[in-house]
Amino acid sequence: MKIALVGIGKIALDQHVPALEASPDWDLAATVSRHGRVEGVESFTDIAAMLDARPDIPVVSLCLPPVPRFDAAQAVLRAGRHLMLEKPPGATLAEVHALCDLAEKQGVTIFATWHSRMAMAVAAARDWLAGRTVHEGRITWREDVRKWHPGQDWIFEAGGMGVFDPGINALSILTAILPEPVRLLSADLDFPANRQAPIAARLRFSQQIEADFDFRQEGPQTWDMEFQTDAGVMALRMGGNRLEIGGRHVQGADDIMGEYPALYARMAHLVAAGKSDADLAPMVLVADAFTLGRRNSVAEFHF
Repeated sequence: MKIALVGIGKIALDQHVPALEASPDWDLAATVSRHGRVEGVESFTDIAAMLDARPDIPVVSLCLPPVPRFDAAQAVLRAGRHLMLEKPPGATLAEVHALCDLAEKQGVTIFATWHSRMAMAVAAARDWLAGRTVHEGRITWREDVRKWHPGQDWIFEAGGMGVFDPGINALSILTAILPEPVRLLSADLDFPANRQAPIAARLRFSQQIEADFDFRQEGPQTWDMEFQTDAGVMALRMGGNRLEIGGRHVQGADDIMGEYPALYARMAHLVAAGKSDADLAPMVLVADAFTLGRRNSVAEFHF
């Protein structure tokens, strides 16, 4: 099936393009970007022009930053094309609900992706927790913004989410594996004095679960979560790719791979089945953090 990729930046080139090139389901037929290109693929600088010129492309994958994404997503759906959204699916919950309603009206698929849910040990962790009681949990999600988003000032603008850009990955796993849903109780958000989005956050949830997010960690990166349960300790490490039970490695590996190929396989299945998938639970928790969060001013941040 032919697909167009919109927003040819770092994440598209690092993850989406290789996943599409290796997929038996997809043919990358066009790209849309102001500056980025993929060699050998027809390119456009305007999404309306691509939609007009390529009616043969039934599916569009959007990798734009959250704030400018809505207009492009709306144009795709109004053109009767199926839509795949990089996480987070939008800048606000209201606009994503509007896109879901439009997709239903148009009779097309919309897929709000959460790539960390496709990490190799997440499904096994969910199955192990099913029917068990979680007494408490600790999430540590710390990475280096300069490594993953070099010079990308948009991530610290209003709507860019700051540390919640990676933090929502942890929340996407949390909301997928727990036998009972959590709600946010409180949040402390650290905003650089010269930025509009937080660089660190500490969250407290129901079920005695806490989270520590930080965008300033250099050296080895940390993407871990541990849960004390009525059956012992379960841990997910390396962004959901390694499962430990009682301190013993039982599944997965330290290598992070396979998430984006799995997303595109899921999209192919959804389109074939005429279904959509738009779980907004991770985004709800982030919105609640901004609603309840106490703002702390910290040192200026510069790339």
